[in-house]
Amino acid sequence: MDLDTVRTFVAVAEAGQFQEAAAELAVTQQAVSKRIAALERDLGVRLFTRTPRGAELTIDGQAFLPHAHELLRVAERAVTSVRTGHRPLRVDVIASRSAQSGLMRGFHSAHPEIDLDVVMLFDIETAVAAVRSGAIDASFRAVAAPGRPLPADIESVRVLDEPLQLLTGPAHALARARSVTLAQLTGHRIWMPGIVPGTEWTAYYDDLVAEFGLTIEATGPNFGSDALLDTIADTPALATFMGEHSRLIWPAGHGLRRIPVIDPTPVYPHSLLWHRDNPHPALATLRAYLAATAAGPDAAGTWAPGWVLPR
Repeated sequence: MDLDTVRTFVAVAEAGQFQEAAAELAVTQQAVSKRIAALERDLGVRLFTRTPRGAELTIDGQAFLPHAHELLRVAERAVTSVRTGHRPLRVDVIASRSAQSGLMRGFHSAHPEIDLDVVMLFDIETAVAAVRSGAIDASFRAVAAPGRPLPADIESVRVLDEPLQLLTGPAHALARARSVTLAQLTGHRIWMPGIVPGTEWTAYYDDLVAEFGLTIEATGPNFGSDALLDTIADTPALATFMGEHSRLIWPAGHGLRRIPVIDPTPVYPHSLLWHRDNPHPALATLRAYLAATAAGPDAAGTWAPGWVLPR
């Protein structure tokens, strides 16, 4: 059904005159008559009766009028849902319990008037493609991985350096330590089943291993954080790395320990990516919020891979 004919029908019904409806729609009276005739053919009924006073709705016209209004409202909502500045700001985070998700929760608390869609994409190639296509407005990533520079139309800014912590079970040799150095971790098995070849976080941990001689294992399937925590709690020989801002809850009986890593403190560098031509007004608000609240990178006593872009 042609929305122009529906819109014309509503205009005539409200004005009561073909001529007045034509003036309101900025078309000729002949065009109005043709649109109404076309709509009547589509519906198979008469919608108006011409009288000396103008055009009056028939019984069928009266029945169709509220539905015509609803059709136009639905069409307007459909357009608004994708119109920049009216649709939600779409932002990609890697995981719901991650530091990036925490940043977005803080942004939502500071700007509740901004509608958000938070999505979770897996790898940086997928995220960059979604940013370039307009499927999302921004993505949190560690950039740029070695040998994979960002496309020229993608902007990025480093917004948070997240310290890594060591997570152990209660029987681990380092469980009672208040902090551990990277040198102390040499020879200990650090299990991280979420490491997947080709991802930016794998590149990060590859550099960490090469720099400090650590042993990071990615053996076995990744059954998620709950299974990881269960295994770490029950296996004295294993530990894992966790971001300081990761929000995880485990049963009290697990007795897990989160231990700061120092000398130096390895930090995971989170950056925000967006398309340079993205006009969504809330994107500038998000960038300003992150610039004002996120900790600066490259603090003294920290380590990040050399391929990470500075702020």
